[in-house]
Amino acid sequence: MQGIVRSLRHVFVRGLEAFLVAAFAALVLDVLWGVFTRYVIGHQASWTEEAAIYLLIWVSLLGAALTYEEHGHLGVDYIVGKLDPAAQRLAAICVELIVLLFAVGILIGGGWTLVFETLAKGQLSPTLAAKVGYLYAAAPVSGLFFTLFALEHLYELLTGSNPPPGDDAPLPQD
Repeated sequence: MQGIVRSLRHVFVRGLEAFLVAAFAALVLDVLWGVFTRYVIGHQASWTEEAAIYLLIWVSLLGAALTYEEHGHLGVDYIVGKLDPAAQRLAAICVELIVLLFAVGILIGGGWTLVFETLAKGQLSPTLAAKVGYLYAAAPVSGLFFTLFALEHLYELLTGSNPPPGDDAPLPQD
């Protein structure tokens, strides 16, 4: 069973990485096109700024989730590193629980509410004419990733399969 879970996790993480690479490449091309049309042609393509904003939102939220999965998020390692190992573990568990509550309550719960309300109103973006609800879906989708990764981190902390990340703990590798 654990092998199936690890395989699914691997597929999700690799899919997230591939999506982020493609979205970031699209963001770079979009911004370059916007600059080219503005300074070379003399009139900026109207859709480039709005597309860049939405791509940046998706890249930022999903990139934060991927960084969190890799234990690359910001932390108060200096203070936690001064605690004894049992207190470090407890602090890591508390952090994971806080992230889990935020992901479920705000990103997923609030995000889905935002998505459904904007879809129900039929709100369209001004230049792309895309349904804004789908563009806002970055919040609940990233919340799902944060939730999965927080649950995985909690499992590792509670079973002792991985030490809590700290100054002297190695980062997990695939």
